[in-house]
Order: sequence, then structure tokens, then C-alpha cells
Amino acid sequence: MRDRALRAIAECQRIAAMSEEQGRITRRFLTPPTHEVHAHLRRRMQSLSMTVQVDAAGNLRGLWQPEGAAGKRLLLGSHIDTVPDAGAYDGVLGVMLALEWVEIAQELHLSIPIEVLAFSEEEGVRFGVPFIGSRAIADCFDPPLLALIDADGLTLDAAIRNFGLDPEQIAKAAIGADVLGMIEVHIEQGPVLEAEDLALAAVTAIAGQTRVVLEFAGQANHAGTTPMHLRRDALAGAAEWIAAVESFAQSTGGIVATVGKLDVTPNASNVIAGTVSMSLDVRHAHDPTRATAVEALLEQANAIAARRNLALQCTRQLDQPAVPMDEKLTTFLAEAIEAAGFPSKRMTSGAGHDAMVLAARVPTAMLFLRSPGGISHHPAETVREEDVEAALLAGREFFARLAAKIQ
Repeated sequence: MRDRALRAIAECQRIAAMSEEQGRITRRFLTPPTHEVHAHLRRRMQSLSMTVQVDAAGNLRGLWQPEGAAGKRLLLGSHIDTVPDAGAYDGVLGVMLALEWVEIAQELHLSIPIEVLAFSEEEGVRFGVPFIGSRAIADCFDPPLLALIDADGLTLDAAIRNFGLDPEQIAKAAIGADVLGMIEVHIEQGPVLEAEDLALAAVTAIAGQTRVVLEFAGQANHAGTTPMHLRRDALAGAAEWIAAVESFAQSTGGIVATVGKLDVTPNASNVIAGTVSMSLDVRHAHDPTRATAVEALLEQANAIAARRNLALQCTRQLDQPAVPMDEKLTTFLAEAIEAAGFPSKRMTSGAGHDAMVLAARVPTAMLFLRSPGGISHHPAETVREEDVEAALLAGREFFARLAAKIQ
């Protein structure tokens, strides 16, 4: 498997050069480099005797149909779009490993059709909405999304047409009842596996997420002439609450809470801040726990605002429920990891993935690989050769269990 692992890594690095920006990996939804990636992957799929197509949402799809096999097909894959100035492995490694798994399935004479999906859009960078490709495949694409506009003033509808596709055909991308399940292989994008010195994990659920925008409003005033006890400093109130958010999350098991964006007005060194707008991102695998945490944090914000004579506005932007992975497929993955000779671990994903969209339609599971340094969405993102090899060995064991279950 070592040669296959090296090939998968080399392919990720080759695709990394297919970018909108010289010297940086940036590949947004249906921008010209996507054509390059499609052409490259198409050649590899055809070499594996796969039938290849691009659906109307821009997903590249390769189907391997074993001779005589007429049962439901297994979906494998991940996304090929990136954030700006990305790493080489987020999403793309999952596509390359899916193709390696197909080759393993062929060697095992697995009588299960396999469709490899290279999702067109997971990150949501170009139009501000993620999962455009997987929404189409899961039959939950909302046609009003076609009116979304990118930074250049181009609509989603126009972007699809400019790529040579017909947005009126998006409904035809949806999978039917002839799908056995979906497996997404992905780097962890966090430090947990490395901290525990583990190569792989089976994902049990994708954490639910709440996003809120809060605004503390006080009174902008002269920094030199306004006594401390007469101030209504919005930034001081925001700072107190941000520290409270961190303290709360550190003392509440499984919760992660982040204030990642601030907008301070008037944002001058000699003026007391009049308003501060900020983001709150709270995630947990258990929805009631997340909901309780959000309410507790908003209560703290209200208490701080009242004590400091500040006005507070809170606007919820997102309440995404946690998405459990399929228990049977997850068990197969966990057993496959152990059978391949590695410690078996189950964990929650704190990040969103295409798998969470497909899970609403078909049984879905995820396999995580260690992210060295816990680094992702950054040029320093990398993988270990031995971990990629471990994922290939686990794939072989997974197929053995899946075949035994079906037959």
C-alpha cells in the first residue's frame, strides 16, 4: 500500500498547482482551475474503467460497475474546492483515496458498484453558501440559490452556465433509492488524533452549530476627557464577555465556542468605542447541550450589558443540528481500522463536511486521518505517508465487512 499512499499524496500536490492564484492554492466553485482538476481526475477515472460525467451542479462523478453487478451502489468522495490560500489535502485527499479504494475493490473482485464523487462546492467561498454540489446530489438544492451573487457581480446561475452546464438540469443530479450508502474520507483538520498519537478515527457525528451576531452599543466619547466611572465603553463590555465565553467553554465538556470577528466603531485610538459587533460560534455533538450553552452565554452578555449601561442586540444567523453518522457503517469503519492493525477510535467532527448533507438522504459515515500539527485551511496543511497507507489498509478491511454484510 505504500506506493498507493505515495501516489495519492503526489496527486494532491499535483492538483494543488491547479489554482486561481500563482503561488497560492485557491480554487473556488466552478472557476477555471476546476476544469483542469476535472480533466485530470477524468483521466484517472477512465483508467479505472469508470464511466464519467459532470452533473449540472458541477460535481464530477465516476461510476465503476463490476460485470454482472446489479445491486445498489456505494458512494465515495469529497470536495475539490478550497478556501483562499489553502492546503493541498482538505477534500482532495478524500477524492484521491476514493479512487485508490476503487482500485482495491477491483483487486478484491468486489461485486458492488462504486460511484466516486468530486463535489464541486463545500467551502462556500464564492457565493457565501456551502455544500452546493452535495445539496444537488442529496436532492435538497433550493432553486432560489441560483440568484446568489459573487464578488464580481455574477449570479450562481450565470457561473454554472459559464462553466458549460445547464442549471435547469440540477434536479437530475439527485441520487435515488439505488444507493447503498456514502463514505467520506477526510483529514481531521484538528489536533485530537495527533495529541493521542493515532492515525485514524471513525466519525460518530458532525457537531451541531449555532452562529449569533451580537452588538454592544454604548457611547463614543473623548478618551482623554471622559472619566472611567462615566464611560459606556462598548469594547470593554465586549472584552469582558469574550473572556466569559472562553471560560464557559473551557468548563463545559465537549463545547467549543469562538468569537472570531469584531467590528469596532469608530475604531480610533483616542475615542471610546461606541459600538462593537461580534460573532459567536458554538458547536457540540448534542443539540440540547449546545442550545443550553448558547442561552447561558447570551444571558451573560445581557448581564454585562445591563451592568455597564450598554444596549445589546442579538441576531441568530444559523442553528444547524448535529448530524449523526450511520451506526452500521461507522461500526464497519471502526472494526476495519482495528483489523488493519491500528487502535480504533470514534470521535465527533467539529467541522462541517459534505457527509452531513448526504446523511439526510442515505446511510453515511466518515473516516478521519490525522492532521499533523492540527493545521488545516493553511498552506502548512500536510499528511503523514503512514496515515494515508493506514487509510488504504482500513479501506480493504471495510470492503471485506461490507461484502460479507451484503452477501
